[in-house]
Amino acid sequence: MNSDEKKKINAIMVVEVLGRPPEYLVETLGNIAEGIEKEQGVVVKEKRIMEPVVMKERPDVYSSFAEIGIEVEEILQLAMLVFKYMPAHMEIISPQNFNLSNSGFNDLFNELVRRLHGYEEVARILQTEKMILENQLKTILGKKEDEIKEDKKETKVKKPEKKTRKPRLKKAKEETEDIQEEENV
Repeated sequence: MNSDEKKKINAIMVVEVLGRPPEYLVETLGNIAEGIEKEQGVVVKEKRIMEPVVMKERPDVYSSFAEIGIEVEEILQLAMLVFKYMPAHMEIISPQNFNLSNSGFNDLFNELVRRLHGYEEVARILQTEKMILENQLKTILGKKEDEIKEDKKETKVKKPEKKTRKPRLKKAKEETEDIQEEENV
C-alpha cells in the first residue's frame, strides 16, 4: 500500500427510507447514492439497494435501505456526508486509528456547531410559525363560537314568536266558546 491509500477513510453508510409505492423507494435510494457519488472528494466503492418490504406496524407503508461503501480523504468529508444524508448507520472500516491535527478537530467541531445552529434556527422558526397558526386558529374558532352564540341569541328571539301564536290559539278558543254560548242561549 502506498501512503495515499493509508490516508483514505473507507466507510459504509446505511441509508433507510420509508414510503410508498415500493418502486419509489428503490428510485429514491438510487438517487441518494448518485448524490453521494457526486460529492467532492467522495468515491462510492459499492452500493447495494435492498428490495422494499411491507412494515409490520403499517401495512400500507414500505421500508428499504441501501448499503453504500464510500472512500473519503478527510474525516471532515465523512462528517459532512453524515449531516447531509443522515444515514441510519455509519461504520468506519479503515483506517483503524486516526491521526487528527488540532486544525482537523477545529474544522470538524466548527462544522458541527454551524450545523447545530442552523437546525436550532429552523426549530425556532417552526415554533414561532406554530404559535402564529395556533393563535389564528383560536381566533377563527373564537369567531365561530361567537357566531354560534349569535345564532343561539337569534333562536331565543324567535321563541317569542311562538308565544304570540299561543294567544292566537287562546283567541280562537275564546271565539269558539263565545259561539258555543250563543248557541246555548
